[in-house]
Amino acid sequence: MPAAKKILLLSVSAGAGHMRAAEALHQCAQRQFPEAQTLHLDVMQYVTAAFRKIYTSGYMKLVTASPTMWRLLYEKSDEADPRSPMQKLRRASERLNTRALLRAVKDFAPDAVICTHFLPAELLMHEIRRQRMTLPVWVQVTDFDLHRMWIMPHMTGYFAANEEIAARMRLLIEPSAQIHCTGIPVMPAFGDRPDAAGARRQFGLDPSHRMALLMGGGAGMGGLDDVARALLAIEHDFQLVVLAGKNQETLQALQTLAAQHPGRLMPLGFTDQVHRLMACASFVITKPGGLSTSECLALGVPMIVNSPIPGQEERNADYLLEQGAALKAVDEIALAWRVRRLLNEPGLLDAMRQRAAALGRPQAARDVLQIVLDQLA
Repeated sequence: MPAAKKILLLSVSAGAGHMRAAEALHQCAQRQFPEAQTLHLDVMQYVTAAFRKIYTSGYMKLVTASPTMWRLLYEKSDEADPRSPMQKLRRASERLNTRALLRAVKDFAPDAVICTHFLPAELLMHEIRRQRMTLPVWVQVTDFDLHRMWIMPHMTGYFAANEEIAARMRLLIEPSAQIHCTGIPVMPAFGDRPDAAGARRQFGLDPSHRMALLMGGGAGMGGLDDVARALLAIEHDFQLVVLAGKNQETLQALQTLAAQHPGRLMPLGFTDQVHRLMACASFVITKPGGLSTSECLALGVPMIVNSPIPGQEERNADYLLEQGAALKAVDEIALAWRVRRLLNEPGLLDAMRQRAAALGRPQAARDVLQIVLDQLA
């Protein structure tokens, strides 16, 4: 038997989406590609403590406490010339704080690298440009948008979420790089088409009532207890499942609220059963992160998107609305109105479900890995 091809997956734990995309590739490789050996590394485990705090905690604080500032930063960095002194200084600082990562890359000695965040791609780009590395490096963009920081020379290829982003890449990225429209990788479980009736029995949901799934991301952001309270005031008889992620304070508040609405509200903390919950949901209420929305699309579940982070999530929301797979709520009043509308208009809900299913790429991880492995054959 020939030796397994070693594929290194590099991500960054600034938000959960980049990590989930890399983990989706890792799990898919274990399931479907015995000829591949994958290793998933979080770049933040190979940086100084100060750099980690700025890059991860600083990001979360900025998007929650000052979204307007984050929008400005997102837009300005998208317009910035990569040759400018400030951009060169930023990249030099990143390299100084990530030397341990380069040692880890060399220790694994991969045949190829897939980056689900632009930071490791930038670091490896510098090594390739200085002729200290000859690895093929691939970049998986994890939003329905293309920020300029994802664009860099010396990459073997890019994977885009949709055809528009692929077209943008072809205009902005050097001609030697391959561009593939594969979608955003989601966990293999989202491609297994879970049995909705079995999932309802598993969670004790009434099959005669519609169910809405409210998600706030891995950190449980978005004032979920207040949102749930507003939705439970709607006169329709439906069940509401709320995922609080790892936010214990929010989970406790939801449990208190559930006691006041027996049989209508089911609060859950962090779970690996999101795919089964989505399978029996009439629609999902979620922040428009690239991974969360790709998971919904993979299962053909309509969405109401709310609380978008300025920048990438706003652009994700625009894409989903334009494609007819989602509605958007700007506040709790708008959210309640849209939930009521979907409950009252089954034809609209069915049309959104069809659009979501048409956009879904449940096999994106498989397609990405197949392309990379074919290049190594």
